[in-house]
Amino acid sequence: MATAKVKFETVEQYISSFPQNVQQVLKEVRTCIRKAVPEAEEVISYQMPAFRFNGWIFYYSAYTNHYSLSCPPPFTVFEKFKTELKPYEVSKSAIKFPLDQPVPKNLIMEMARFRMQENNKKPGKK
Repeated sequence: MATAKVKFETVEQYISSFPQNVQQVLKEVRTCIRKAVPEAEEVISYQMPAFRFNGWIFYYSAYTNHYSLSCPPPFTVFEKFKTELKPYEVSKSAIKFPLDQPVPKNLIMEMARFRMQENNKKPGKK
């Protein structure tokens, strides 16, 4: 499994550092965000895969029993999708999804689109 000692240069390198079952989940999350925001740039930031388009969309990462989506402020996405996120553990800046449950693809895509729209409303953005 991934460790803090590895310096990831690419998203592929990050994903491939996990067992096959976790890789599959991370690939599904990645695909969801790509579909929702095809114009987004994919990068490694803070040693995690992330997408940005006029600002950060989401970071995503995997752990022993869960994977997370996180974002910098504003955190309005968590309030907007409060009902849909009830089954999951939500902190101030992240959502934990259990690795042993199906990836909530539609929810992730909807939240990514919401983050893109939110970023597009920032001053100085078209």
